[in-house]
Amino acid sequence: MHTLNHSTLFKMKKYLFLIFILFSCVENIDNEIENAKKRSEVIIENNVFKISYNENKEQPNWIEYTVRDIVKVADRGNMDFYLEEGVWTSNDADYYNNPWDKGHMAPAGSFTDSWTNLEQTFSFVNCALQKDNLNRGEWRELEEQVRDWAKDSGPVKVRIELEFSPGSIVLSTGATIPDGFYKFLEFNDGSKKCYYFLNQNTDKNWDLYEIDCN
Repeated sequence: MHTLNHSTLFKMKKYLFLIFILFSCVENIDNEIENAKKRSEVIIENNVFKISYNENKEQPNWIEYTVRDIVKVADRGNMDFYLEEGVWTSNDADYYNNPWDKGHMAPAGSFTDSWTNLEQTFSFVNCALQKDNLNRGEWRELEEQVRDWAKDSGPVKVRIELEFSPGSIVLSTGATIPDGFYKFLEFNDGSKKCYYFLNQNTDKNWDLYEIDCN
């Protein structure tokens, strides 16, 4: 029976270590290539919205859409967000077991005039990491108010801009949490209303988030 001497064992350990280092380097290179392929802006446009999406942050930069007085023919039921082909977005893992909701930017409730339009609002490109209390509170209430304005006064143009900073939190899954949200409204008569929401727990009425549009 042959036994390995110390010199042979040392060489084997050395080779195994070198192989480990090689695979680690390859993995790091793959990650760098993957990140290099991500784009800071991808424009996605459909019947519902126009979005500038940031693949590096896995969040929208901005979104534009128009709210109209519509007749509801579709219901969201059990619809859930889906991945957009050809765009690197956030996914379910970014919203798991944390206080961040899948916040619609173009609200599902404003596009129930067809199944196609409603479904398009569930694309992950239309989804932002939004504090649960904000998403279900003042943000939702303002969305409902915009629908009321559209019913009373005609179409309302909406633009939302997400705010990021060098200090924005990046999740372990890779997505960046927005610091806040600007919401700009333009009415049929040319008048405007503007709002700003910090991405945190909210404690006041939606109208108190109005800011100067200038």
